[in-house]
Amino acid sequence: MMDENFFKIRAYVNAARALEMSDIDVNKNTPLSELKKIKGIGTHIAEQIKALAETGSLKLYEDLKNSIPPGLFEMMKIPKLGPKKIKYLYDNLAIASISELEYACIENKLLNLPNFGQKTQENILKGIELINRFKEKFLFASVVEEAQKLHEKIADSPFVIRSSLGGSIRRKNEIVKDIDIVASTDKPQEVMNLFTSVEEAEEVIAKGDTKSSIRLKSQINADIRTVSDSQYPYALHHFTGSKEHNTAMRLMAKKINIKMNEYGLFNDDKLIECKSEEEIFRVFAMDYIPPELRENIGEIEAAKNKKIPKLVDVKDIKGLFHFHTNRSDGNMTLEQACNELKKMGLKYCGVADHSKTASYAGGIRDEDIGSYLDEIDLLNSGIENFKIFKGIESDILSDGNLDYPDEILKKFDFVIIAIHSNFHMSQKLMTERIVRAMSNKHSTILAHPTGRLLLARDPYDVDIIEIIDAALEYKVDLEINASPFRLDLDWRACKY
Repeated sequence: MMDENFFKIRAYVNAARALEMSDIDVNKNTPLSELKKIKGIGTHIAEQIKALAETGSLKLYEDLKNSIPPGLFEMMKIPKLGPKKIKYLYDNLAIASISELEYACIENKLLNLPNFGQKTQENILKGIELINRFKEKFLFASVVEEAQKLHEKIADSPFVIRSSLGGSIRRKNEIVKDIDIVASTDKPQEVMNLFTSVEEAEEVIAKGDTKSSIRLKSQINADIRTVSDSQYPYALHHFTGSKEHNTAMRLMAKKINIKMNEYGLFNDDKLIECKSEEEIFRVFAMDYIPPELRENIGEIEAAKNKKIPKLVDVKDIKGLFHFHTNRSDGNMTLEQACNELKKMGLKYCGVADHSKTASYAGGIRDEDIGSYLDEIDLLNSGIENFKIFKGIESDILSDGNLDYPDEILKKFDFVIIAIHSNFHMSQKLMTERIVRAMSNKHSTILAHPTGRLLLARDPYDVDIIEIIDAALEYKVDLEINASPFRLDLDWRACKY
C-alpha cells in the first residue's frame, strides 16, 4: 500500500516466519546475537525485534500505521480488493473508508477506472454487503482466550462464589457477538466495580447493581450478570442459551405446570431447588445437555430418551489428516510438522499437500509427485512410534473430474478432493460436480464440503443432503475442517 521495496517486504515476511518457527523464546533479555543466529533474520530486523521485545512497541510500525488512514485497513477486509487498488482509490478518488467506497460504487465512479470496471464494482458491493452483515461479530477462536482471561479475573475475586462464561462463548459457537459472564455473589457492587475497572476495558457502556457492560480494547463487548448463589444454576442455564433452546425448555416445562426462568423452576410459585445445571435437567428426567448442543435441533428429545452423544474431546484425537507442508503453502517441512504432532501426543498423520491446479499455493506438479512420495517414505522409515499416510488434496475441476490422472492418484494412501475455484455455480450443477468427484474410485475424503469462510464467504449453493447420501454410496468421508475460519462441514449437518 505504501509502495515499499518488494525485497524489503519479503525480508520482513520471511523474518516473521523464521521467528515463528524458531525455538527461541524471545523476551526483553534475549541477546541481539541470539536473534541474529536465526536464519533469515539480519542485523536490522534483529534490532527491530529487540526493540519490540524491550519496549512493547515499534516506532517503525507505529509511524507506518499512523501514515495510513485507518479506513484503508478496513477496506482490506473486502474480498478480492488488494492494497494496490485500495491505494489507487485513495490517491485518485480520496476514498478512505468503506462507506465512501460504497457510495462511489453506487454512483458508478469506479466504472471507467483502469483495472476496475463493472464486474469489479459489483464484487466490491457484494463484499461490503458481506462485511455489514457480519459487523460486530467475531470468530470464536479469535476471542475465546481473551474471554477466558477476563473470566479468570472475575472467578479469582474473593467476592465471587461461583462463575462461568455464558452465551455463545460457552456454547462454543463458531461465531460470537459478545462475551457473557454469570457470577454468584453476596457483594454484587464489588463485582461490578472489579468488572468495569479491568485493564482490558476501553469503555464502560453500562454499570448497574447486578448487570454491567464494557467494550474491550479488542472491540468486543463483554457483559456480566450477578445473582445470588441459590439462583446461580438457573441463571447459568438461562444466560448460556441459545434462545431457541430456552424457549423449547420453557414450553416443555409449561406442559407439566412448571414455570422456568433465570430465577428458578417454580411449581405453583414454589421454588424447585436445584444446586446445579445437572439437577435442572434431572427435574425433567433428562440427561444433562452439554452447552455445545443447546441449539434446539433435537437435543431436548435426545436428552429425554437418554441418547445425548458423547462429545469428542481433545484427548480422543489420536491423529489428523489434511495438512500442508512447505512443498505447497504450509510453513513447515514434513519432518518439522511430524515432530510437532508427536509432541502433541498424536500417533499418526495424513499429509496432503495441494495439487497442481492450486498453482497459487505451490501445488505439486506431476513430475514432482515422485520426490514428494519418496520424502514421505524416507521419513516413515526413520521416525519412531508414528505413522505418516501419503495423501494429496486434489482439486475438483468444474466438470467434476480431478486434476490428476488415475495413474498418479493410485499411488497415494488417501486422496482428499476439494473445490477451490468456480464457487458460483447453480445448486444443481455444483451438487453434480461434487458427486461426480466423489464417485472417482480414488476419492477418500471430501474437504470443506460447503466452501464457507466464516465472516468472509458464504457457503456455495449445494444440496448437502444429496452430498451426504453420495458420501454413503461411494464410501467417501466428509471432513469437518478444523480451521477456525472454516469449521466445515457445519456440525449441525452431521445430525442427518
